[in-house]
Amino acid sequence: MKGHWLPVDLVRSGVYSPGFRYRVGDILKVTGFYNAAPQFKFIRRRNVVLSVDTDKTTEEDLLHAISATKPLLSSLSLLLSDFTSFPDTSSVPGHYVLFWELIPATSTGTCKGLDVLLDQAVLEECCAVVESCLDSIYRRCRSRDKSIGPLEVRVVGNGAFDALMDFCVSRGSSVNQYKTPRCINSGDAVAVLEERVVGRFSSQKMPHWEPFGVEEKVVQRS
Repeated sequence: MKGHWLPVDLVRSGVYSPGFRYRVGDILKVTGFYNAAPQFKFIRRRNVVLSVDTDKTTEEDLLHAISATKPLLSSLSLLLSDFTSFPDTSSVPGHYVLFWELIPATSTGTCKGLDVLLDQAVLEECCAVVESCLDSIYRRCRSRDKSIGPLEVRVVGNGAFDALMDFCVSRGSSVNQYKTPRCINSGDAVAVLEERVVGRFSSQKMPHWEPFGVEEKVVQRS
């Protein structure tokens, strides 16, 4: 149906193995057909869009924004090992929470040494950089509307994402096909990481936003 998203099953078959049917959970768009077989374009993964208000942050948006913090982390001799996120709406306004597992850039680093490397000013700047790289709708909600709170990074200890994988597998995920979800909505999954948080940092700056186009006209009339 035009203009509607419909769940479909994808079927794999082969000469040496029987066909099987499975749901991958990704959002695809049918762009055409090869004979009777539909051709797909990947749009985004299901349940990985962060949203608190009118904002909609995709996995690609998040990856791009987090990548911009690499120079700051390098200044602390840290590498981002893994991450995920969730929209925390337990308070008003809600805000984005990023769980980061950081590791020392040198092989001689230890978990104990990680606490020393977590410089508050630098990690707060990381939060601000991520916000500055998100789209104009997010930045408008943060800066003008105040409907989204400061983005927060919660650094977790070594092995936290292994524990998350164990949790997901225990709930039915395949070990062979498991990938760290970039957004989690399960309270139990959040709790697995929350138990391993070693540092909390929030953005201390408002991201820059300027009205443009239709938004500019609305602001001028108000």
